[in-house]
Amino acid sequence: MPVARAGVTAERLTRAAAELADEVGFANLTVSALARRFGVKDASLYSHVRNLRELKERVAVLALAEVADRAASALAGRAGKDALVAFANAYRDYAREHPGRYAAMQFPLDPETAEASAARRHSELTRAILRGYQLPEPDQTDAVRLLHSAFYGYVSLEAMGGFGHHPRESDVSWSRSLDALDVVLRNWPGAG
Repeated sequence: MPVARAGVTAERLTRAAAELADEVGFANLTVSALARRFGVKDASLYSHVRNLRELKERVAVLALAEVADRAASALAGRAGKDALVAFANAYRDYAREHPGRYAAMQFPLDPETAEASAARRHSELTRAILRGYQLPEPDQTDAVRLLHSAFYGYVSLEAMGGFGHHPRESDVSWSRSLDALDVVLRNWPGAG
């Protein structure tokens, strides 16, 4: 259903694009589909966004900020394994609730946009978890990459139905995977 033309702003377009991405998939997000949602011609939107790439960047930046806010709230007052599980669950829950926005988080941003986005905050939040495991550099950077890879891989495979071929619930495997990550972090090779 088209929304009213009045009050179209770059922020409203970004939010509407994020909602549309959740509905149709980030890869299927187009300026034309967004224009239809607003009941306007494509050209009307170009006074607010330069092109599809900018629109997708805006959705990616929005998604990164939303997940960072969720993760920060989940981490508050937690340490060690509790922090690891809270962070991981915030990430996974967001991906389940907002599949298009989650996909947008993987969209390549130019260095300036990435620096201004919440991407750095994601790394800082992950490093906050790792303080409870007392990993020094460069091990901490390796652990950040391990955690992001594990979360992204699991969530992506789950979203594609990759675990539907086995009767074991994916929630059980998720929990066991977090247990395993906790063990790895507590027994980091060469640490201590």
